[in-house]
Amino acid sequence: MPVLLLSSDTPMAEELILPESAGKIEIYETLLPQLKALTAGEADLTANLANISAALKQVFNWWWVGFYVVKGDQLVLAPFQGPVACTRIAYGKGVCGRAWKEKKTLFVPDVNRFAGHIACSNFSVSEIVTPVFDKDGEVAGVIDVDSERFDVLDETDVHYLEKIASIVGELF
Repeated sequence: MPVLLLSSDTPMAEELILPESAGKIEIYETLLPQLKALTAGEADLTANLANISAALKQVFNWWWVGFYVVKGDQLVLAPFQGPVACTRIAYGKGVCGRAWKEKKTLFVPDVNRFAGHIACSNFSVSEIVTPVFDKDGEVAGVIDVDSERFDVLDETDVHYLEKIASIVGELF
């Protein structure tokens, strides 16, 4: 993993500090408070979602990582890192829409085996979608992570993406 520098002592955290050689759990545990610091004091949702998706892309180098936000009966593309993506996803459709409908994280190790998968990119083979709940307990959006390789995403990612979703939920 790359070392990115973040000073949580500064009011505007613009860099991340991560251990050079650490396991996934230690990286997440080091990253979580830094994501909180990154968004502290910034009221703009778009800026915060952009920085969180950039941080996750830098740290884990996933194929695609980003957000969709609920607007009416659709999820609408929000800040992300990776190749161009589907702009709108209907309620209950695809992995993102189903995670929204079921109000739970969906981990799909092989998207080719997921009935109704929406292929925004043919390179994506594995996906985790985690709902983001607002202060009223409603789904305000989702975090979507895609990998172009099998066996990259796992239950550890599920666990920590849910923790990150809690941080994001405080921003809505």
